[in-house]
Amino acid sequence: MISDVCVALERTPVLTKVNMNKMDNVNYFFQELYKHFNERNIDLVIAYMTDDVKWANGMEGGYVYGHQGVREYWTRQFALISSKVTPLAIDKEGETVRVKVHQVVHDLHGKLLADEVVYHFFHLKGDKVAEFDIGEKVKTGES
Repeated sequence: MISDVCVALERTPVLTKVNMNKMDNVNYFFQELYKHFNERNIDLVIAYMTDDVKWANGMEGGYVYGHQGVREYWTRQFALISSKVTPLAIDKEGETVRVKVHQVVHDLHGKLLADEVVYHFFHLKGDKVAEFDIGEKVKTGES
């Protein structure tokens, strides 16, 4: 996926030959992933994942596995709540990417259930997400 983004950028007239470093590519990759999630483009988000992805189940606990497991989990989730996650900071160390996100969750009637900052951890395999974990909530004043 990340290499596909680079090829697409090279073909984009406005961004032709922009000398992007690897972190710029990672930032773009995750900005796009979150954009597609917030737009509920499930298949586009799943395309960013390995076939055997291990994905944290933030609603029920544990994990779901594979593209079909993620699709079923999100289908259940979107039938119960409306959530939006906005990346605030993206840091990469080795094959792990930590994303600090602002997460806002409403029930389907619009009642606010959560408005918080949390960490998401993505473990990459090549240019795809192999595992997703949810970290701790960020305390006020913490970066």
